[in-house]
Amino acid sequence: MRNKFLSIFLTLTSFTVFSQELAIRETLENPSKVINDGQIVLQVEGGQEPYTYKWSDQDTPLASNKASGLTEGIPYEVTVTDAAGLSVTKEYKIPAKSITEIFNGTTQPIVDAIGSVLFWDPFAAVGIYDPVIYDDNGEMLLHPNGDPMTAAVPFIVIWLVIGGIFFTFRMGFINLRGFRHSLQLARGKYDQHDAPGQVTHFQALATAVSGTVGLGNIAGVAIAISLGGPGATFWMMLAGFVGMSSKFVECSLGVKYREVTEDGRVFGGPMSYLVKGLKVRGMEKFGKVLAVVFAVLCIGASFGAGNMFQSNQAFDQMQGQFPALEGNGFWFGVIMAIMVGAVIIGGIKSIAKVTSKVVPVMASIYVASALLIIFLNISHVGEAFTEIFNGAFNADALKGGLVGVMIQGLRRGAFSNEAGVGSAAIAHSTVKTRNPVSEGFVGLLEPFIDTIVVCTLTALVLIFTGVYHESEGLGGAQLTSQAFGSVISWFPYVLAIAIFLFAFSTAISWSYYGMRAATFLFGKSKKVELVYKILFLMFVVLGASISLGAVLEFSDMMLLAMALPNIIGLYIMSGEVRKDMKEYIRKLRANELFKKPKQVKATVRAGEQQD
Repeated sequence: MRNKFLSIFLTLTSFTVFSQELAIRETLENPSKVINDGQIVLQVEGGQEPYTYKWSDQDTPLASNKASGLTEGIPYEVTVTDAAGLSVTKEYKIPAKSITEIFNGTTQPIVDAIGSVLFWDPFAAVGIYDPVIYDDNGEMLLHPNGDPMTAAVPFIVIWLVIGGIFFTFRMGFINLRGFRHSLQLARGKYDQHDAPGQVTHFQALATAVSGTVGLGNIAGVAIAISLGGPGATFWMMLAGFVGMSSKFVECSLGVKYREVTEDGRVFGGPMSYLVKGLKVRGMEKFGKVLAVVFAVLCIGASFGAGNMFQSNQAFDQMQGQFPALEGNGFWFGVIMAIMVGAVIIGGIKSIAKVTSKVVPVMASIYVASALLIIFLNISHVGEAFTEIFNGAFNADALKGGLVGVMIQGLRRGAFSNEAGVGSAAIAHSTVKTRNPVSEGFVGLLEPFIDTIVVCTLTALVLIFTGVYHESEGLGGAQLTSQAFGSVISWFPYVLAIAIFLFAFSTAISWSYYGMRAATFLFGKSKKVELVYKILFLMFVVLGASISLGAVLEFSDMMLLAMALPNIIGLYIMSGEVRKDMKEYIRKLRANELFKKPKQVKATVRAGEQQD
């Protein structure tokens, strides 16, 4: 009898335990060959409802049994917990179908690994501050999956900004002292047409500016303001200000250590000064390693951030305003590739001629439109600037407090003007001059134009119109377009065309950057140049035709990583640049520099005859 009761008890206990276990049935869906559209749907049996779903994907809510927008080929983890606290953890991977999905899924882990270095937060790691974001009531802000939101200070931002601050003090605030002279140089007052090189000061500046002024000034600024509030504008301008000194140093070195061949071609930029400049200091092997790393990163960045991203976003914006283009990304890419090819086939002289005309036009249209918006909302000027300065220093500012606001502003400013990245030094090295430091003065205008003027005007439009408050569900470019469209109904069409011009000019500039990196690695023959140009044009078409995903993120990181070897070299050679700068300023004050003679217009008086 006792054994019978024991048997019944064990049976009931087993049934109870079994009924409490969570049984999960999953459905993995890959609805198309498009990347990042995978789905996982869970059905849970057993336990006590309601269930919570803690997904590794931060965009999936805790209450949702369905995760969507997932990357194919990447493992995702979910922990299902019932009302009694019973939980089970599962891992799933959506199988990739297409080549693009396989490539995207393979690239994503590499992106995550590089990102863990570039975006590592050293301050949070040593406990200097709490990176978690809190609201006004002290409550922790959470992602939909329950993870806390953080405002990290990325290592790469620190690297760029600290570099800019160091060079600003090292060069004695040359970004202030040299500003007037830089304008004189850009206007051609000191142009010497028989000097070695290929382009004028202004053409070199236009080429470099065209490589930085782009979608980041439109979409990136909108994202920074929506996340960091108006106060981010101040920190963005500060990043641009110190970035002017970084540009001064790298552009001076780019010209000093360039090589001009017998046929007039110029090979300069970080690849040259890292090798030759460090060789002088007995660090030849170290310099070569830095130069090779820089060149590899530069080629990758030229195909992605300087190419595919540009054609992809140009098409995205154009089809949004002109529905007839929808679904014709391939042909849009072909047309853009033909336009880019027609320019880059002629080399840096052709690129400089086009950018020196396109950049002033597109910048003037955008700046004039922004000023018009600001003028029409001039009654808000006091309120807007109060928001900017209060937000910049108020520890309770919007999301993330003071640190969050600083990060958004400094990040956008540092990433936008590429000061310290080294790319612009390649374009500036082609200038016609016998005084390398003169191009350093011209180069410091870039962050001023890109960040302090264009980015700031974008921010002011968003703040004056108040559109940044309505950022939920909108992309950066859409937010800026809505801000302009709120005052000028037809301006989104102008903005779409402006984005296309920005993308076009950026692509032609980056084609030269990547080509020079390729010739450094594979030889300075014209065959290498031609092969690179053909590949570059193929990537223009590819970028407009497909979704980019992790491939683009990988390229963006390569662009940012260029700053690592470049700034190391700049630190080592900064004393040399300072010495050259002092000698140049001495010559300038002594009136020993070449000045272009003023053209005297001969006039003939009425009735006066000439022999």
